[in-house]
Amino acid sequence: MMKNNIRILALAAATTAAMTAGTASAEQYYGFANVSANYLDWTDGTTARTNGGKEDFAYLEIEGGAGFDWGDVYGFIDFENPTKGEWNKDYLTTKDKAEAFRIASKGSIAINMGDTNFNYYGQIYSIADSSGFYEQNVTLGVSYDLNTDFGLWVKPFIGAHYVHNNFIGAGFNGGMTGWVLGYNFDLAGQSFMVSNWNEIEFARASEYEVVNGKQTGLNGAVALWWLPMPQFTAGVQYRYADNKLGSATYQDGVVFSLKYNF
Repeated sequence: MMKNNIRILALAAATTAAMTAGTASAEQYYGFANVSANYLDWTDGTTARTNGGKEDFAYLEIEGGAGFDWGDVYGFIDFENPTKGEWNKDYLTTKDKAEAFRIASKGSIAINMGDTNFNYYGQIYSIADSSGFYEQNVTLGVSYDLNTDFGLWVKPFIGAHYVHNNFIGAGFNGGMTGWVLGYNFDLAGQSFMVSNWNEIEFARASEYEVVNGKQTGLNGAVALWWLPMPQFTAGVQYRYADNKLGSATYQDGVVFSLKYNF
């Protein structure tokens, strides 16, 4: 368990280093970093359908990203249920596992293909918890940058998907496609943004299909963000997943977030 957490923290450190190191040798177009407090409130239906496998939780997040003339990078690290969890617990109920302390992190990189809007794309997501669970997802493929003059940007991607799960092993797990998008607008003199991230796994390995229910899986969130001042962002997100997150059913909830922007 300790080795898994070290690997996740090392990934987050490497992602942060990549975000900052590029400024010395490349032209930077944009950059952002924030810390946030968040609370995910799963619906009662989700709790019932997962037999208590999903419980509401708070989490702290560190997030950042940057765009350069060669491409862009993004990353976050989450500390879920930061006040809970118990080391070396011999017996774990479903509720214990749902309320376990978890560390999750993600890093992504898109490298321009010449002067086109296509990119070589890669992302890695890792999660480990105090119940002993560990999983790492790696996606390698291509992405595309679409930017408009009216505030909308979209970054779709597709790639091969590899998974390492401590219960079922490691190997090729089909493919993943999806997108990240955002739309910035002003309303009543205030700045807002709508965002959506969406991931679809397909042609999964049979071993992974058994755990998550089907050959395909869905994972994502749609959010409305309010920026009352440069230092603060408040948001509400609709979180959704289907045959994903270790549950062979649809799961949804609402995330309330408050960010401090550096």
